[in-house]
Amino acid sequence: MASALLSTSSFLPSLKKERSSYLRNCKSLFYGKLILEQRFLRREISSIRGGSFVVSSVLGRKVKKRETVVPDPDYRIPVVLLGLAGGLAYTNNLLASAPVGLLALLLFFQTTRVRFVFDDEALEVKVGEELEESGENVFVGGKNRWKYSTFVNWELWWPNFPILVYFKETQTKPEGQVHFFPVIFDGKQLYDVMVERAGPSKTSGPK
Repeated sequence: MASALLSTSSFLPSLKKERSSYLRNCKSLFYGKLILEQRFLRREISSIRGGSFVVSSVLGRKVKKRETVVPDPDYRIPVVLLGLAGGLAYTNNLLASAPVGLLALLLFFQTTRVRFVFDDEALEVKVGEELEESGENVFVGGKNRWKYSTFVNWELWWPNFPILVYFKETQTKPEGQVHFFPVIFDGKQLYDVMVERAGPSKTSGPK
């Protein structure tokens, strides 16, 4: 009996030692894996490619922000209107020439300052070379910024020589708000970025 007790008492300390050793190994493996994953995540988050911020998870999935696009100004519409106003004045039709000429000058001025800015999530109207805030919309109120996810439809009239861009959005009011803008920007650039950010239109692309 005494020898049995002695053998049992000598076996229990060795079991405790093996158990504590096993727990230490598990903890070291866990913390080692955690440190490796944290280092990998920090290294991936700190990478910047082409001016856009890239966030990578441990699983390797990447989320890349789309670049901001600002279509170039296009003076074709005001130039055409100025030519039409000059033709009307040449034929002594001053009553029609005056409003057409004023509209041409207004659009010429707006072309020099108004910009459509397409960022990662929304279209915003800004002014000047520094792309300053344009303030509230004078017709319907609210900021001149609309998320692509709220666009119901948009059209470009006419694709071969775009004059007006139209879009309807539900951000301003739930039933939908319609907006019209003269195309005082490069029509091809405008069409391409609208298709990319807001989905396809019912019209064909400008030639």
